Amino acid sequence: MRILNTTPPRKARVPRGRLCLALALAIQGHAALAATPAASRDALMAQVRDERAQGHRVDALRHVQAILDQWPDDREAREMNVALLTELGATTRARELAPGLQPPPKALDLARLDADHAAHEIRWADGEPANPNTPYAEADKAVADARKLADDASLPADLRRRETFDLLVALDQAGRPDEAIQRYDALKKEGVDLPAYAERAVADALLVRRRPFESATLYEDSIRKDPGPYASTDSEPRIGLMYAYSESGQTDKAFATIDELAAKEQPWVRIRGIRLPIQNPRKVDADLNAAVLRNSVGMPRSAYDQLYAMSREAPANAQIRRELGNTELARGWPRRALDDFHIASTLDRRDVDALVGEAEAYRALNDYAQVDDILAEAETRADRNGRVDRAERAWQREKGWQFDISTEQGKGSSPDYGDRDGTTQASIASPLIDDHWRVMALGRYSTADLPEGDVRRTRFGVGIRGYAQGFMAYVQALPSADRYVGKTALETGFDWSLTDHWAIAADYSTAGEDTPLRAQYYGISAKTLDTAVTWRASELTQARLGVSRDKFSDGNTRTGWLASIIQRVHTEPNLTIDGGIEVGGSMNTDTDRPYFNPRRDNSYALTGRLENLLGQFYERSVTQRIDVAVGQYAEKGYATDWMATVRYGQVFQAREGIRLGWGIGWHNQPYDGRREHRFVLDLTLHWGE
Repeated sequence: MRILNTTPPRKARVPRGRLCLALALAIQGHAALAATPAASRDALMAQVRDERAQGHRVDALRHVQAILDQWPDDREAREMNVALLTELGATTRARELAPGLQPPPKALDLARLDADHAAHEIRWADGEPANPNTPYAEADKAVADARKLADDASLPADLRRRETFDLLVALDQAGRPDEAIQRYDALKKEGVDLPAYAERAVADALLVRRRPFESATLYEDSIRKDPGPYASTDSEPRIGLMYAYSESGQTDKAFATIDELAAKEQPWVRIRGIRLPIQNPRKVDADLNAAVLRNSVGMPRSAYDQLYAMSREAPANAQIRRELGNTELARGWPRRALDDFHIASTLDRRDVDALVGEAEAYRALNDYAQVDDILAEAETRADRNGRVDRAERAWQREKGWQFDISTEQGKGSSPDYGDRDGTTQASIASPLIDDHWRVMALGRYSTADLPEGDVRRTRFGVGIRGYAQGFMAYVQALPSADRYVGKTALETGFDWSLTDHWAIAADYSTAGEDTPLRAQYYGISAKTLDTAVTWRASELTQARLGVSRDKFSDGNTRTGWLASIIQRVHTEPNLTIDGGIEVGGSMNTDTDRPYFNPRRDNSYALTGRLENLLGQFYERSVTQRIDVAVGQYAEKGYATDWMATVRYGQVFQAREGIRLGWGIGWHNQPYDGRREHRFVLDLTLHWGE
């Protein structure tokens, strides 16, 4: 008996409907042949062999059925029937028919047929699941059948080896990377050289288990062994290689790999029998993943432009819509992103990433009520690579306890700050209550070494924060714990994101922290009101106007304003440079107060900021930032002179939910005609999300 030994499977999506239609045509077709005058058996069998050799297996199967209709006991025709059914993927039927052959096939032949069946099961498992709520049922069945053969010591070594290779693919598809890596390590110790398709499966498993350097090595070797072109049902390994390069910090290689692939693929392809060309799915995949890479390295504008154009050409493509939503979220447009995530979920209810995107967009809008339900739905459809688990952990951190502490220690000769000064603020927020509320505990402590003597401002208190879509408001009370100003600071404010582009904010305090510490020394407090309007086109352009009014307890009223425009001037992977301008001024109704209060002053400054990622390995990262501002300061009654500020800082994310920051800065400007300077060291810690 000769049973086909099929090519080992690769990751592919199998159009099951096409296979079923072909088999149905074959079954119906043989009846028509049987109704015609009987052709000679040998002529029909020769035609079957010729059609099979040319790859026309459906036609060959139809003619075999015609032979069996007239000669049902024909041994060669029955064997050919089993072989053709196997090649067409109907291995279940082939396994049913094979034992009925006379004489019965050998046990080894049946084992090879079982191996062919397992190979087809692996291909089928990469298609759409029969039940969306059990997406791994077919994959788990393929793993079980392949594992049984791979571990059967009674089978020949070559068959077990072949089935072990197939099992690596099945394990990867079934989301079982640990077993795939374990079996790969065992083969590696034996000195076994894996075929390209098996290497790709192990490379994917290593990527899931966050071993990108090893993954890249295996992808490279698999491409060297099998550079393509690949069958339409096979995935493109260079896309996996791009992700391995990206996640291992080899960004230049990642760009070169995906951009070369995208340039090589043609937008349209012709299929024999179809008059008009069709869109090349490999080109779509390459362009889509090239955009995903750009978004992941801080280039959302470039990613958005590409994805927006693709969505106009293919508005019903769920993957394009989902990734478009991710770039819109990165650009600061959560409402627009939410619309595209909704569309992607409607187009493909199995798209777990679209549901995760919806949850992130709602979180960005402070609209927490729906997040639990969305992630619960995603969990029912989740794959086993941890995407939903990571999103769930991030959400648990965000709705759980939040802790922040920051301190700023200065040294210089500023009249408001003294020779030495320091400010420390800490807050702890309760977990979310009913998806809308948090209870806060706050503490603030400020000191300054003034020429007149030391001064302190100490306050501890509690507050409540409330959240709605695009809106956050708070109210809090912080009694004084120092001997200088015995006032309780009653504070309230809000931050309202009206649209994806416009936001307004206001903060009011009966004893504001903006009151100079020199005023605090003399027992003077101030009621402060700060308001701001922000227009943000995207991550590239932002304009802000802030207006403040401070009513001091000594009768003085200060009105101030500050306008700024920030524009992105350069972007490259993991690095951005912004430029801008700040213009501001203030006016006091009274002068000759013990704190700095010019009748009128104004300033302008040209600003610059460089921010780049120094290193990253998944959640762990180090980012640096340089801020520079240079301009002029003018105070009524004194000469106009230059001012400057420089700051360098880093933020280190040690793990999920913990960020540490430090910075050192220098500021110089004239006060009442006397030039003053100040060095500042600042530290921050955030625990939560």
